[in-house]
Amino acid sequence: MELRLTDNLKIVFFLIILFSTGSSEHDVDWNFCGRWRHGSGSLQLSINLSTGCKNLSLSANESTLSVSGRITAQCMRSDVITLDKYVPDPKNDTYFCVYWEPLLDQLKLEVGETNLTLCWPANTRESCCTDLSYGANTLKSDYGIFDGAVKTDPLHTPLQTAYNFNTRHTQCAELCALAVQGSNIKNMPKKSETNAEHPCAYKSEVELKDDATRYNVVSPISRGVSSEAATMVHIPPAVKKHPNKSSKVSVTFYQNNSLFQDGYKEVKVIDEVVEITVENEVIVNLSEPIRINFHHDIVLKGHSRRCVSWDTRKDPFLVNWSVVGCETKQIGSKHTECLCNHLTYFAVLVELEPRPVRHLLALTAITSLGCAVSFISCIALIIYLCRKKKRPKEQSMPIHLGLAVSLAFLCLLFFLTGVLANVGEDSVCTWVGPLLHYALLSSFMWMGVEVFHTFWLVQVVFRPSPKTYMWNLVGFVVPAVPVVILVSIGDIYGVREVKPFDDPSNPYRMCWMATNHKALLAHCFTTMTVLAILVSSGFVMLFLVYRKIRHRDEWKQNRVAFFSIWGLSCLFGTTWGLAFLNSEPIADIILFLFCILNSFQGFFLMLRFYMLDWMRKQADGSNLVSTSSGSTKQQMLPTKEKS
Repeated sequence: MELRLTDNLKIVFFLIILFSTGSSEHDVDWNFCGRWRHGSGSLQLSINLSTGCKNLSLSANESTLSVSGRITAQCMRSDVITLDKYVPDPKNDTYFCVYWEPLLDQLKLEVGETNLTLCWPANTRESCCTDLSYGANTLKSDYGIFDGAVKTDPLHTPLQTAYNFNTRHTQCAELCALAVQGSNIKNMPKKSETNAEHPCAYKSEVELKDDATRYNVVSPISRGVSSEAATMVHIPPAVKKHPNKSSKVSVTFYQNNSLFQDGYKEVKVIDEVVEITVENEVIVNLSEPIRINFHHDIVLKGHSRRCVSWDTRKDPFLVNWSVVGCETKQIGSKHTECLCNHLTYFAVLVELEPRPVRHLLALTAITSLGCAVSFISCIALIIYLCRKKKRPKEQSMPIHLGLAVSLAFLCLLFFLTGVLANVGEDSVCTWVGPLLHYALLSSFMWMGVEVFHTFWLVQVVFRPSPKTYMWNLVGFVVPAVPVVILVSIGDIYGVREVKPFDDPSNPYRMCWMATNHKALLAHCFTTMTVLAILVSSGFVMLFLVYRKIRHRDEWKQNRVAFFSIWGLSCLFGTTWGLAFLNSEPIADIILFLFCILNSFQGFFLMLRFYMLDWMRKQADGSNLVSTSSGSTKQQMLPTKEKS
């Protein structure tokens, strides 16, 4: 009896905790995350949503994850979706999250690493469905949901088949007020002071006169003590198209910018969204632009920002930001001015990651051309080196040959990666990505071998260098080890999208590492670590070689000095060090130099060897280059040391 009473008290206490954890007054947004334990067969999502404000139920069994209830204002949906392509490993438990945004009337599901919109954003009404509280649970089962959490609060429940949540109505205007609480927005006007239809908007109207008057419209929401920190719109006389017709300009300030945030994970709207319209008119190609001054939170260096407008021509119900027709002026880290030649919605987007690339089309063309030329040059260089390899004194030939082979493989794959990613399916990149990563690491390793071999010949003059098979082991076998490990881990390689600055909605696809957290760590611990070691050792070796040979009479000739340093820079991979200098305001210049120098690296190497051979013939038996190979030892050492 006492045991049963104790168990009942535990259950009551447990339910009190659940109710207090799972509910909060006037939730601006809400989410539930958990792990779905399912079978290893085919998986599917069942959706059954209707209008009203009563409940939301999340349930799961061996094969189906279900989202049902009456929670939306306008969305009604009954559907079954196959989840096999969204679940990377059906043998393991799947992590998922459900997001509800009452102001948008939007319901989203994140399963694996994919976001599915179950109910699309819609215009809100006066009443919003929010304040979800934990309801009655269900019995434990072999399959279901566990490790559930509402926002960041764990529910501490065992594996069960369903989680049920109760809802209630709340005024949308109250949610809008709560959305800005806790921020640095001050001097909020009362809703009665504006005439906007949307509960999260504040509207001002200006009657344009026939004179050349310029009008300034200030947002009623200021971000500071004075109104100078508020968003300001400057309306030029050019907006009035018909002199004899009255024109009324409406300027609406949306304080809750999450209304326009959906679908953009890599960017963020950092201030108010401003809508500017003229009644019954479409205003485009203004002779004098509209100027909008946004005062926002500090934007850190490395995160670009740009002025955008909402292109309503594609779909007026979906957010489609475009930079066309707007010019961006960055005035400090907290102030951005937008100059736009048309009227619509305007905002400032800040890039989170990855940052869009300016001049992507030109950079892609340069890289493709460079890789094609380098591949052909490396093939010619391989033939050239194979002929010279027959000479017994050429200790550096196998190393130069290994570098040429790895660079040829790298250039070929990099030239084809864009074609394979766009023409083939995503599964193609699961094997092209590892091959490209291996080719890059192999090229870095051979450049490192060049550095070490040069150091060996310059410093250890009277001892033979290691055998050729040792260099092949380091250059071709060692790079395969981390690639094989990463492939066995899984979810590392795939399609990488590089977004152009002028059109982020049309990214360039290539096979490389994916954009998840595991791939980022793999990139840092393999590629970037090897590159940092290579570049630092390359610069050190260039300095040591310069000190060793700077007093040679023949090195004092300008062309000899140029080809020595330039050629060794190619061999030692120092040009790849530009990757660490990609920062504003010289980011564009560095990026162009990086693409040109590294994509044409195979061509530069071929040119180096041919030029050294040509200079040898011109020297006519001088000590500049005593053999036709341009071997490292004979180029680096003074005459007395070679003898």
